[in-house]
Amino acid sequence: MNTSELNNWLQNKKTVIIDGATGTNLQKMGLPIGASPETWVINNPEAVLGLYTQFVDAGSNIILSCTFGGNRIRLSHAGLETKSQEVNQTAVTLAKQATHGKDVLVAGSIGPTGEMMEPFGTLTEEAAFDIYKQQAQYLIDAGVDLLVVETQYDLNEALAAIRAVRSISDIALICSFSYDRGTRTMMGLKPNQVVEALKETDVFAIGVNCGKSLETNLQVLETLSSITDKPLWFKPNAGAPETDETGGVHYHIAPEDMGSQAKEWVTMGARFVGGCCGTSPQHLAAIKQGIKG
Repeated sequence: MNTSELNNWLQNKKTVIIDGATGTNLQKMGLPIGASPETWVINNPEAVLGLYTQFVDAGSNIILSCTFGGNRIRLSHAGLETKSQEVNQTAVTLAKQATHGKDVLVAGSIGPTGEMMEPFGTLTEEAAFDIYKQQAQYLIDAGVDLLVVETQYDLNEALAAIRAVRSISDIALICSFSYDRGTRTMMGLKPNQVVEALKETDVFAIGVNCGKSLETNLQVLETLSSITDKPLWFKPNAGAPETDETGGVHYHIAPEDMGSQAKEWVTMGARFVGGCCGTSPQHLAAIKQGIKG
C-alpha cells in the first residue's frame, strides 16, 4: 500500500484506532521482565497471535507487528541475530492471521537500534541505513500494508530509517518520536525540529508515542497540530511507569480514564489514536468508545 492507497483507505474513516502495547501485555501473559518480545514470536507464537486478536476484537483498525526490536542489533541481544528474517516475517504472518479478513491493516513496526549515533556513539549513518533496509525488506516481503518507524529520539537515525525504506519501496510510511524529556526527545529534539526535518521526506503522518507522560505528550500533540498539516499519530502510554519491589512496572491510567479523554485527543488533531506502554485491549476498546460516544 503506497501513500495514495493509504489515503484512499482513510477516506471513510474520520479517526483510525491503532492497537496498544505489545511488551507490557506479553509480560502480563508470562514474558519475563527484560526479555525481548520478539523471542515469543518464535517460542510462543500463540500468545502473540492471541494479543493481536484481542486488539482486533477491541476495534483496532491498524495493528503493529511484534517487530519493534526486530533489527539485527536488538535481536543480537536476545540471541536471535541469525533469525532476523524469521522473526520479522513470522510476526507479520501472525498479525495478518489476526485480522480475520476484516478491514484491518498490518503495520510493520520498526524501532530504534538502541545504539547511539556518531558522534555520541559508534553507530554510523551507513550502518543504520543498512540495518533498517534489511528489516524493512523482510517486513515488506512478508506483506505489511505500511511501515511505522517509531519511538525515535535521534533525528539522524530516523532519517536513516526513512531513507532505507525509500531505497527499496514506496510503501506508506509513518514516523513517530518519543518525547522523554518533557516536550523534547532524549536527544533534545523539539517537535518543530522534527516537523522541519520531515518536510524533506514523504512520510504520510508524524507521530508521538511512548514518552514520559500523557500530559507532556498532549503538549507535543498540540504543538504538532499547530505547525503541520500532516495527519498525526498519537500513541501515548497509560501514564508514567511506576516500579514495584519486584521490579515489575505498572501504569496507572485505567481504561475508562483514557477513554474519557480520547475525544479530546481527536479534537486536538490526532487522526490515528492508540496506546503504547501499559495500554491493554480494554484501553483500546474504551478509547474507541470514547471517540465514538
